[in-house]
Amino acid sequence: MFGLLGRKLGHSLSPQIHAHLCDYEYKLYPTEPENLDEFFSDTRLNGFNITIPYKIEAFNRCDERSETAEKVGSVNTIVRRSDGSLYGDNTDYFGFLYMAKKCNCDFKDKKVLILGSGGASLTVYHVARDEGAKEIVVVSRSGEDNYGNISRHYDADIIVNTTPVGMYPNNGERLIDLSKFTKCKKALDLIYNPARTVFLLDAQKLGIDCINGLYMLVAQALRAAEIFTGKSIPLSRIDEIYDAIISEQKNIVLIGMPGCGKSTCAALLSKKTGRKCLDTDALVVETSGENIPDIFAKYGETEFRNRETEAVKNAGKGTNNIIATGGGAILRKENRIALKENSTVIFLKAPVDTLATDGRPLSKDAETLQKMLAQRLPLYNETADFTVEVDPDPKITVRRILSCVSL
Repeated sequence: MFGLLGRKLGHSLSPQIHAHLCDYEYKLYPTEPENLDEFFSDTRLNGFNITIPYKIEAFNRCDERSETAEKVGSVNTIVRRSDGSLYGDNTDYFGFLYMAKKCNCDFKDKKVLILGSGGASLTVYHVARDEGAKEIVVVSRSGEDNYGNISRHYDADIIVNTTPVGMYPNNGERLIDLSKFTKCKKALDLIYNPARTVFLLDAQKLGIDCINGLYMLVAQALRAAEIFTGKSIPLSRIDEIYDAIISEQKNIVLIGMPGCGKSTCAALLSKKTGRKCLDTDALVVETSGENIPDIFAKYGETEFRNRETEAVKNAGKGTNNIIATGGGAILRKENRIALKENSTVIFLKAPVDTLATDGRPLSKDAETLQKMLAQRLPLYNETADFTVEVDPDPKITVRRILSCVSL
């Protein structure tokens, strides 16, 4: 029996990853600080991983530690020996190094800015130092280097986020304005849910090479599984498992003009993939108890957009869903971020003269639709990962969508 110790673990992918790696039981053990003594004395577990906020606490509770764990000063993998003693290791070191190399991140002679000062920050610091970084700055909320004086480090070459800012369920949060860091060439985020935090979305927009924490999570899990079982596992499994987890977790979001067939295609995709179908317009109706034309008539467009934003954010936080959006969902920046963070976004592009107009408050005729498209097209293009031409046969459109997402 193995598992993961942490405080809040509802978002964890560790059980899925270990299921891909080995045939053993692996469970989540969310634990409050006052219950740590009881957890560590439970001899039923043969070993366990440790995540926020207990990596340094785990280090202090081990009877013996690996050379890497001693160097880093934190432990994320523990094995219970036959005599009951606890042996601690730090597989995060290998995991982060693998993640950095996957992003072609060369630390040699670079200035590295680490956001956060917890256990994960220690790991990143030692990897960067061992790989030859010229300068390493650790930023915390109240330390000598903090977010109030971060302008001193706008010349950083590499930025690594080790904080939980922007992590599920607090999607959409950001610590820094990445555009100020004009020398930055690499942005690494240890968060993996959502798949694209605002930090990473900003990096993509600025043309900065970036990567999320899933590669680190999978790589450290592979090394932990080797420690748990005493068996070697090929490194090629990391990429295989990464691809499988991404395929399992990412939503498919459909955006496009009103009447282009998003709801129809979403329903067909749901039936074909077995994924749950969410429609943000339907969610607005469900939570409001009123249909959309009535909401527009009674309260106006601004109130509808407020309710739509709530629906978009809630839908976007989920995983493994098909999401159909209203035609104007991309008008607000916060909606565009919410849709992109955890999803592959598909723009369904259709000729204006094919768009349905019945029961649509803002798209009553072809002239109105043409003006609307001119306004929204740049936002559709900005938000989309792929553009799919709509076919009169929705089944053909669905096949085109599936080819984009490799399903």
